[in-house]
Amino acid sequence: MRDDSDQPVYLTEDIRALERIAALRAGAPPLMQLAGLAAAEYARELLGEYGRNVLVLAGPGNNGGDAFEVAAQLKRWFYRVELVFAGDEHQLSEDALGALRKWRACGGNTYAAPPAALRPDLVVDGLFGIGLARALEGGYAELIAGINRLPGSKLALDIASGINADTGAVMGTALRATHCITFIALKPGLLTLDGPDHCGEIRVADLGLDVGPMLANKGATTGPALLQCVQPRPRNFHKGNAGSVGVLGGAYGMVGAAVLTGRAALKLGAGKVFLGLLTDQPPDLDYAQPELMLRAPRELLEAGMITVFAAGPGMGTVKSAEQLLREVLDADVPLVLDADALNLIAASKTLQTRLPKRAAPSVLTPHPAEAARLLGCATAEVQADRVKAAIELAQRYRAIAVLKGNGSIIASPDATWLINASGNPGMASAGMGDVLTGMIASLIAQGATARAASAAAVWLHGAAADALAQDGKGSIGISASEVIDEARALLNKTIS
Repeated sequence: MRDDSDQPVYLTEDIRALERIAALRAGAPPLMQLAGLAAAEYARELLGEYGRNVLVLAGPGNNGGDAFEVAAQLKRWFYRVELVFAGDEHQLSEDALGALRKWRACGGNTYAAPPAALRPDLVVDGLFGIGLARALEGGYAELIAGINRLPGSKLALDIASGINADTGAVMGTALRATHCITFIALKPGLLTLDGPDHCGEIRVADLGLDVGPMLANKGATTGPALLQCVQPRPRNFHKGNAGSVGVLGGAYGMVGAAVLTGRAALKLGAGKVFLGLLTDQPPDLDYAQPELMLRAPRELLEAGMITVFAAGPGMGTVKSAEQLLREVLDADVPLVLDADALNLIAASKTLQTRLPKRAAPSVLTPHPAEAARLLGCATAEVQADRVKAAIELAQRYRAIAVLKGNGSIIASPDATWLINASGNPGMASAGMGDVLTGMIASLIAQGATARAASAAAVWLHGAAADALAQDGKGSIGISASEVIDEARALLNKTIS
């Protein structure tokens, strides 16, 4: 299993700071030259034994300079290279202009548009990099649309042109790359929102920079190493050592949501799991999972037997649910909040005031619409900058915030954040969020911190769905129940 955990992720402004620091290194080659060589080597790898024809797209900025370097290097290696320059050489930076001169010195020509009869084995996209701040339109949009229609591999330099490096948003239009070589470090736009659909397989070329000592980063990736928050069990172990999870939810017609949360908590290792169902006609037991103990919701609050609460799955938004939520917010145990619990908080100034005053840890697990309600903004604003929105949630409510979606963001009140790359579209099915809530609660019950449990569960949740897809059981048709069992198998395989 590949471990991608704790790879640094930097925002554009931080990458620019790293570039400035690197430029001061005495005797070191320019970063543009190093980037061009790294990308050319990757291009050669992608072309394989038989690919010879390369189309390079160079834009008006330093990303275009990287493209000139790639084109010149490939031509020196005797590939047939055609280069489209969509810019004005009089406005190029000194480094980019120097790279253009290298291209011309080795006999290369530039074109304003791709030759009509060209059928490249590989397209190298160096039109726009991480500095893009406006929507692409006109000639640029037409050029990208034409390239997207071409068959074959497309290699983006740093990020696919048209994708915002900080947010993953499409800026008007965007190239669809099959591969991307990103320089120095990962950027959030590669991993969240629309970025993964446009950037393809990602490779990081650090250009010889050890970025950690140069500039502390706030962001990183998730990965299987996070599962170390759950320790292997000694033989002298009993269920009391694994904690107790109390699930509050399951109003009439939504009992299944709470049951899924409880089953996930149980199978991820919690010692005991209690369901406090709000329906007027609760079942006597879960016949498929009789280990779950059913109690009246208030009994869970009053007994003092719960290590961590999970509130919200199928909870409903009636007054009795709101009153129950008020009481559980006062409980001095960790609390995972999802679904209707989040909607109740968003609708109540009293609950919004009470949540950040909790002494025990809290975890919020909203999807974008729920996050928007909690922040008092539109869903589109949340999606426009997912990292920013997750940090704002974490700081406003003094909680760990898990902003779900493509590239889920796990943010802490200190403004540090993790971005998750596991998972697939098969997770867009009912009950997935309920399962994640149970997984987070279970890991907390077993002793993990709220942050560690949230990050580990988010990665494991997606990795389980990926394993199902690789086994031919998805991505279409993956059920939340299947994810529970696959997550249990992966957890045991990883920590054993």
